[in-house]
Amino acid sequence: MTGTALKASAAAPGTLDPEEEYSRDRIESLQLERLQRTVALAYEKVELYRRKFDDAGVHPGDLRELSDLAKFPFTTKEDLRRSYPFGMFAVPQDRVVRIHASSGTTGKPTVVGYTAGDIDRWATLVARSLRASGVKTGWKVHNAYGYGLFTGGLGAHYGAEKLGCTVIPMSGGQTERQVQLIRDFEPDAILATPTYLLTILDAMTAAGIDRRSTSLKTAVLGAEPWTEEMRHELEERMGFDACDIYGLSEVMGPGVAGECVESKDGSHIWEDHFRPEIVDPFTDEVLPDGEAGELVFTSLTKEALPIIRYRTHDLTRLLPGTARPGMRRMGRITGRSDDMIILRGVNLFPTQVEELALRIPALSPHFQLELTRPEGQRMDQLNVKVEPREGVSAEAARDAAATLREQIKIHIGSSCTVSVVEQGSLVRSSGKLKRVYDLRPRSGAE
Repeated sequence: MTGTALKASAAAPGTLDPEEEYSRDRIESLQLERLQRTVALAYEKVELYRRKFDDAGVHPGDLRELSDLAKFPFTTKEDLRRSYPFGMFAVPQDRVVRIHASSGTTGKPTVVGYTAGDIDRWATLVARSLRASGVKTGWKVHNAYGYGLFTGGLGAHYGAEKLGCTVIPMSGGQTERQVQLIRDFEPDAILATPTYLLTILDAMTAAGIDRRSTSLKTAVLGAEPWTEEMRHELEERMGFDACDIYGLSEVMGPGVAGECVESKDGSHIWEDHFRPEIVDPFTDEVLPDGEAGELVFTSLTKEALPIIRYRTHDLTRLLPGTARPGMRRMGRITGRSDDMIILRGVNLFPTQVEELALRIPALSPHFQLELTRPEGQRMDQLNVKVEPREGVSAEAARDAAATLREQIKIHIGSSCTVSVVEQGSLVRSSGKLKRVYDLRPRSGAE
């Protein structure tokens, strides 16, 4: 896949890429052209796709309009694991200039590769996302995303450089040093997960630093779901703008979509490079814009690893573009279908608890969900552990716990217990934070 049609935009740093100003009709025309080429590449060069398409009775020639994409089979994380390590690559090894991979904590890691062109387009889209979120050319950017095989650190790094920023490649962890460098180097923007930024803010408080006295003007946050209530928490504590950036390694990495600072109404998907769909996670039916379901992505310009109808497990909906009218927006990620807790027949996500807890002034954003099944009982139990805010009395904390328990029952429809625990007792994020702890007995071990 070469040629001018796949080149990244050559806009000067700080200006809009031409595609950001395309009309909806022009975006969809470009999508169809690039989609037909990508599907043909996948069929011709990737044995897994050739087999899946043949088994489904479809051929690249069947893709005559955008709606025909629904005829093609989905790609899953298991497909990538079965093709480990390089079976999904569509180019010879000597054209792959970089390899990233997932942690592999739940099985074989998923491996993704990039050509030089892929790396350039990736950097361009991250730069576009950062600029949309208010980061300016010439700024110093403190990058607290993890470096290494994880796509976050290097993806954000190359994008910030592409935008014309000075990058401070701190990576995750070493929180006290993060605070020191923010004070000493005076960065204008910080890139991190929202929960790790909370950890940094807590460390500033412990060090007696006025958080609003720092040089930071903007935070671009991603890699985990977060709520409007969390945005308000961070912006109030720091006195800066906090915007979302979306991506996942299998599709590209960070920069698949980015939130515009002038609207802060969800991330615009860069549809000149990705075709999104929303499907019913149970029936696989493609849903119309505005309806909630599972987000599915098809890449339009990737060379080393084209991805066709990849099931992200992220639950959201597609909305019309606002700050970028030709590009649709994602609603807030409400959770992941594989992170969903089913408690006595009720579906529950950690973000729902976060939203409710942050509406109660006495409670902090630090919480955990523990699932248990007491001995001799068949019903699962949920205990929400949450820390109080500084200076909250024991009585006020007990009242807040009762309020949260009641709000969970009213708004989510499930009964639980709520325990207000000592400040600083819950695990803090050093990157992506684990919210759910499943302490139920394993099957067959009871």
